[in-house]
Amino acid sequence: MSAFFGPLESDGRVPARQQTRVASFLVSAHGALGRRFALALPVRLETAWQTELNAQFYNESEIISLLLRATSWTPDLALGYLAAAWETAWFPSPAEGIPDPSLALAVDLAALAHAVHAGIRPAALLPAEANPNDPFAMALRRVEFESGRLLQAQIMFLKGEGLVPFRDAVSAALERRHAEVRRLWREMLESVGISRDENDAKP
Repeated sequence: MSAFFGPLESDGRVPARQQTRVASFLVSAHGALGRRFALALPVRLETAWQTELNAQFYNESEIISLLLRATSWTPDLALGYLAAAWETAWFPSPAEGIPDPSLALAVDLAALAHAVHAGIRPAALLPAEANPNDPFAMALRRVEFESGRLLQAQIMFLKGEGLVPFRDAVSAALERRHAEVRRLWREMLESVGISRDENDAKP
């Protein structure tokens, strides 16, 4: 196994099979976040955090749109059962130890978003010789850049004053979601011949 994409095509592009599998995982993860942000949005925005939810929803949608257009897709028979496992992992799971159901779900959503944005670094898979003009390579760099920016919103919410009494519950939710995302990301990469050090994905 290699730590990077490859062997690259003759023009320095990432092989379509690897593009398809990685992009499918990213679309699944960011799509789940987008759906959950959309469901969490009220009809009328009344708080600063709800304004951020609206921005996060549209940013997740932009990431998905970019990946769908920049990826060189190829048939992948394994995606059926893989996607089912990924989608199941993104299901809402209220943070334990928080009595308010709405707040418990909000913490879980923020923890999942934190795990996806901090724990997945797709551009790090690009070898130095990768074609810089490859749309897929450029898309991965953009996804990683946007993830770093979006991460700040999750940090602000999870460290907010309203969650101070539930610090242990928040930490447990973060640890669980990060471990889950790292495991799925690592397994998916191994399925296309890429082996990454688990420490590379830790926040």
